[in-house]
Amino acid sequence: MMLAILIGVLLVAGVLAWWAEHLGPRWPRWITLIALTLDLALALTAAPVFRPPSLQPWLMQEQWSWIPRFGITVHLAMDGLSLLLILLSLFLGLVSVAISWREINRRVGFFHFNLLWVLAGTLGVFLSLDLFLFFIFWEVMLVPMYFLVAVWGHEARHRAALKFFIFTQGSGLLMLVAILTLVFLHHQQSGQFSFDYALLQQTHLSARSSFWIMAGFFVAFAVKLPALPFHAWLPDTHTQASTAGSVILAGVLLKTGAYGLIRFVVQFFPTAAHQLALPAMVLAVAGILYGALLAFGQRDVKRLVAYTSISHMGFVLLGIFAGTALALHGAVMQMIAHGLITPALFMVAGILQTRFHSRDMSDMGGLWAIIPRCGAMGMFFAMAALGLPGLAGFVGEFLVLAGSFAVYPVFAVVAALGMIVSVIYALQLVQYTFHGESSTQHRVPDLSAREMGILGVMVILITALGLHPQPVFELLSAAPAVSSVAPPHTVVRLSL
Repeated sequence: MMLAILIGVLLVAGVLAWWAEHLGPRWPRWITLIALTLDLALALTAAPVFRPPSLQPWLMQEQWSWIPRFGITVHLAMDGLSLLLILLSLFLGLVSVAISWREINRRVGFFHFNLLWVLAGTLGVFLSLDLFLFFIFWEVMLVPMYFLVAVWGHEARHRAALKFFIFTQGSGLLMLVAILTLVFLHHQQSGQFSFDYALLQQTHLSARSSFWIMAGFFVAFAVKLPALPFHAWLPDTHTQASTAGSVILAGVLLKTGAYGLIRFVVQFFPTAAHQLALPAMVLAVAGILYGALLAFGQRDVKRLVAYTSISHMGFVLLGIFAGTALALHGAVMQMIAHGLITPALFMVAGILQTRFHSRDMSDMGGLWAIIPRCGAMGMFFAMAALGLPGLAGFVGEFLVLAGSFAVYPVFAVVAALGMIVSVIYALQLVQYTFHGESSTQHRVPDLSAREMGILGVMVILITALGLHPQPVFELLSAAPAVSSVAPPHTVVRLSL
């Protein structure tokens, strides 16, 4: 029951937080904080350090009948990959509550309701092994995220929220068509309806059917990743979202796209994914360079960080389709690193906007002399974003490039150029914002103890994973072990 409880706690707490709004703004905040802390503690009990891994593929698994007429069940399971992303999601949920403690002052209960329901939907995506249930949770994420942007965002928030919803909802419907097609083909062969992951995986598909069904899944996940050219919604949504909204969007929602590519594209359709590998890697490399170059040309701090997301998530796409265990491990490590570094940069950008009422770097400059603690934090996270050795971002990108070079050296070399451009835009961010001549006469307070505590924890985690990433790899291989590396030019069907 523990997996269902993880999701249920967030759903119930979200309703309670909304209801408690009339009691005062502190009640929704504390309800949300307690619920996320409880969920994080429960999720940690599934880690192998507390629970020795078995020989089964799953650390935990639960299944109940739901709609037997159509073979729909509540089938939840957690493996090492799921656990890593759940821990990341819950941690960033706590960070979002803490960073918005004073920023969100209107409709506080409704804000925390949407925050908790986004996270509940995300956990459902990471845990569902029934494709109908997976689609339900996929949709549950979208509407609360729409409100997080549309209600508490900035000047053009409504347009950005609508663009986000159209892109993600449209691609989600395409995935639904792919799911239903797979289910009906399975019914033709077996005589029974089923949405179960393992049963559907046994369906015999022609090469043509397999490719087009896989393409439906791929587009849905590529939009959420986002991969070029499905990225158009991301810069506006990030720019207009509140700080907490940007943290959840960058650190949590983008990971559902990468997770779906691993679980439902590469593992479910290995042959079709092999056919798509070359075009996918072209899109990955193009996204790496495109995101980095456009980040270099931005003057809006949040928009700059948004384009770095496109570039960094391109490494994830490259690692997934490179077809080696090393690259796949690097892709997962990059997901975790990006989930810490980019939200931290958005927090720094949000802090600057709150104090200076501007996101334009030309309105800043010389801030190190005014807010030195914020300058130090900004410089650290900028260095982490450019892949400085010893920090988490370097580990993921290095493994992706090393694993890709073994089979596709040209792609690895071109992708490495993105790391060079990242040095330029990261240093530009630090120089234009914190150094040079001051563009403002405002004397504003430096980081508070609360803000220093939040960012300090992020610094510790990014450094710890950069110096000692082995726990992540052990958790990935714990359920079950990744025992082989694929021969060149093949796609590995790995169970993480």
